[in-house]
Amino acid sequence: MKIVQITDTHFSPTKPHFNGNWEPLAAWIEQSGADLVIHTGDLTVDGADKDDDITFCMGLMREISKPVLLVPGNHDVGHLPGSLQPVNSERLQRWRRLAGPDYWFEDAGNWRLVGLDSQLMGFNDTTEEAQFEWLRETLESRGGRRVAMFAHKPLFVDDPDEGDTGYWSIRPTQRRRLYDLIAAHDVALHASGHLHWAWKGGYADTALVWGPSAAFIVDTMERRMPGEQLIGAVMHELDDTVVSEIVAIPGMAIHVLDDVVEEVYPHEAHKVRRKAG
Repeated sequence: MKIVQITDTHFSPTKPHFNGNWEPLAAWIEQSGADLVIHTGDLTVDGADKDDDITFCMGLMREISKPVLLVPGNHDVGHLPGSLQPVNSERLQRWRRLAGPDYWFEDAGNWRLVGLDSQLMGFNDTTEEAQFEWLRETLESRGGRRVAMFAHKPLFVDDPDEGDTGYWSIRPTQRRRLYDLIAAHDVALHASGHLHWAWKGGYADTALVWGPSAAFIVDTMERRMPGEQLIGAVMHELDDTVVSEIVAIPGMAIHVLDDVVEEVYPHEAHKVRRKAG
């Protein structure tokens, strides 16, 4: 089967800076031959606190003739404890009510597709534990199917055994739990977004893919990361093996967050000014 992965679209009815990329992206999806589209989070600019952002973005997703599955990102349901918008029950319920489940599985032939809410990982609470228990049961019941896993955050940025990267990747304790489950259950692919860098690699027997944002790249606001900066999507072909192609899609504008951060994410601009000072 063919799966198009899109990610980090950052669409909004009130901050439409990146909305223009939807038309060429949707057109490319329609002619791609994909069987399914999976969005790996940050669908919205601020769905974590605004019903209208999620409602608007889900309206765009319904324009695609292909089935669409989604997992949330930090701008959709919140982030880690102590952040400006930590994940809480209100934010989770908003997503579930307007977009659907935040974690799920779907069977397709000899594959089990698993969507994870990586935003729950790092709280060490009952909500996090419930997802891990669900994941264990989901993998144990796969019945010989291979597994492709989709989440917002990558497992790591620079090194599989790196320490806590804070904002960017799964925290070490939760990462180790995922490594153990992945190793035990023939997880062939872990595909994610979040970093606004496009990269392909691997860990042990699992292919790793970071999907490129469909909205913007980041210049000097953040450090450089592995991979390349482009605007586009990923085509995953799942058969006996996994083949993933990162695609720069013609007609999509390459926005740079640094140029518009004051308008789109003013709190992030404040942090950058404070670091510079």
